[in-house]
Amino acid sequence: MSRAFTREEDSENAIAGIGERPISHHRNLVTEHGLALIDAEVAALRDELGRAEKRADRERIALVSRDLRYWTARRESAELSVPEPGSDMVRFGMGVTLESDDGKKVHWKIVGEDEANPAKGTISHMSPMAMALFAKKVGEVAVVNGKEWEIVKLSDN
Repeated sequence: MSRAFTREEDSENAIAGIGERPISHHRNLVTEHGLALIDAEVAALRDELGRAEKRADRERIALVSRDLRYWTARRESAELSVPEPGSDMVRFGMGVTLESDDGKKVHWKIVGEDEANPAKGTISHMSPMAMALFAKKVGEVAVVNGKEWEIVKLSDN
């Protein structure tokens, strides 16, 4: 057996073994920004797929196709959710400023799972923090991992 044939066979096995990206079983709530991000990702992946097909890059085609299936499914299941202006309770899509009992303040925007990026101040609506905050008002306390956080401000962003 030639070495080239072995490499091709290994490559085929690698492509076959990439598997699908797991899709959350939770409702796919999205903000307007999150929906735009999904649309941009689908468009970029379609472009990338076209380039990979022109190069006949089978491995790249497989990877991009997998990601395109994921983002297409996420787009199809997306439920746009916009908080009511002036709402006085924590809702999906809102910004929440919290203060811990030691005086530390943080600000989170509650967004969809694919949009969440805690390093940039966004958390998933399915995170323990968001779940503890929902339906609470300014002045109320949420407890997460044994730590108390008082809601000090709500915003529409």
